[in-house]
Amino acid sequence: MVKKITTTELRQGKINGGIIFQGCAEPHEDWVNGVNEMLTDEGILLEGTKYKPDDVYSFEHEGITNLVFPFEPVKLDIGKLAMWRLATHGTFSAKWVEDYVDNRLGGPLRNDEPEQKKKPDCALIGQDGNIFNLMGIASRTLRKHGLADQAKEMCDRIYESDSYDKALCIIGEYVNITSVDDGEGEGEGMGSGLSPDEDEPEEDYGMEM
Repeated sequence: MVKKITTTELRQGKINGGIIFQGCAEPHEDWVNGVNEMLTDEGILLEGTKYKPDDVYSFEHEGITNLVFPFEPVKLDIGKLAMWRLATHGTFSAKWVEDYVDNRLGGPLRNDEPEQKKKPDCALIGQDGNIFNLMGIASRTLRKHGLADQAKEMCDRIYESDSYDKALCIIGEYVNITSVDDGEGEGEGMGSGLSPDEDEPEEDYGMEM
C-alpha cells in the first residue's frame, strides 16, 4: 500500500531525493505499475528493479493528491530520468522533490529555525474539551493564518489517531496551545476543557474516527 507523508515531513527532508507526480487519482497502485512500465521501457529503471507500492508516498497539497517516487531503493539512470521528465512535463508535470519543496511548500525547515516558531497561538485551555471541538478551533486558527494545508493535514492525522492523548499531541504540533484567559477564545463551551494546572490526559478515550 502507498504510504502517506505530510507536507511538513517533506519540508523536514524525510525523503532525500525523488520525483513527484501531481494529480494522481486512485487507485495509486495503478500509478505505481504504470510508472514502473514507463521507466523500464525508457531504460531508466535498471537491473530489473521496480517500485513496490510501499516504496511510494502520497500527500495532498492545494486539494490535489500527489505521489512521490524516491530515488531509493530502486536503481535509476538519473540522467535519462531528467531528460524523460523534461520531455513529458506537459503530460505529467513531474517535479523533483527539492524543487517542489522550494517552490510550492515554502522551502525546507532548517534545524536552526524550528517549526514551532511558525505555529500560531490557539486558545484551547478552558474550552469544551471534546476533541472535535478542539480540532475545529485549531483548524479555524490555522486557516485564519493562511495555513489551510496544515489545517487539513492536522485533521487527517487526528481522524487516524486512536486516543484522545495522541489527538491532543497532534494539535500541539500545529498550534501553540494557550488559555482562553490570555485572549478571546473561539469555542462556546467553557470549563470542561484542558486545565492550565493539569498535564494532558493520559487515558485512552476510545476515539472512533
